[in-house]
Amino acid sequence: MLGVLGDEWTLLIVQQALLGASRYGEFTERLPISHSVLTRRLVGMVQHDLMTRRQYQSGPTRYEYLLTARGQALWPVLVAIWAWERHWVPEHPLPAMRHGDCGRDFTPLLTCRGCGLETDEKHLVARWGPSGSWPRSMPVGSTRRRSHDDRTSQADLFPQTMSILGNRWAFAIMVAAFVGTTRFTDFAGQLGAPPGSLTDRLQILVEGGVLNGGYRLTAKGRAVLPIIVTALDWAQHWYVTDEGPAVQVTHTACGGAFTAALACDQCGRPLSGSGVVVV
Repeated sequence: MLGVLGDEWTLLIVQQALLGASRYGEFTERLPISHSVLTRRLVGMVQHDLMTRRQYQSGPTRYEYLLTARGQALWPVLVAIWAWERHWVPEHPLPAMRHGDCGRDFTPLLTCRGCGLETDEKHLVARWGPSGSWPRSMPVGSTRRRSHDDRTSQADLFPQTMSILGNRWAFAIMVAAFVGTTRFTDFAGQLGAPPGSLTDRLQILVEGGVLNGGYRLTAKGRAVLPIIVTALDWAQHWYVTDEGPAVQVTHTACGGAFTAALACDQCGRPLSGSGVVVV
């Protein structure tokens, strides 16, 4: 999941595809992305089964790119990112989201799919599953450095989210912080991160306001939870091992296994991908 989603262009291409874009020209019209970067991302997304390529014209031959079921299933992650950036990153203002069912602008609520109750980190308990461990759950390669073509004038459209999701150590630090880790030595021991990388990422997260100087989650940091759990649910649904899940999360309010569901804070009904409209 971190290897596939740790890139804002991939997420933004999925976002625009969910909003109706399918042809190459439509993506270039909607996104400030270079042709070389878009071409590479589309090829990679087809390889990772987020999209499928279909010919729609011959002479010259042209293709459109349609989301697969795996790609369409990313909508909760994007809704969670949009809501977090809109609330916590006012220097990069985003439009509101409207719930098609009730017709009102909304903020998504994190709820338990099993019992329907709204929840937060205080009511979730996570433990490693049969296929889980810190070493196994980390991408093997380090975060890819961008080429010049990747850095357009508006490249970081989800700037603070990508400082978390777009770096394997930062995402792992946030997960560790949610389960109670606060000391540098504990982060280092659990994650196996090189001291220099760990120091750098902790500093970025503190400067971004998601951790305080004591490496505890701030209100802004706790608000990242819907992004983390919707990404985790997506990963565990689409990357299955014979051994079982990597992470098992229990909702203490109902005692059942937790699966994230987003609901409208105006009408209380569950959200669906087709029911979310950008105003």
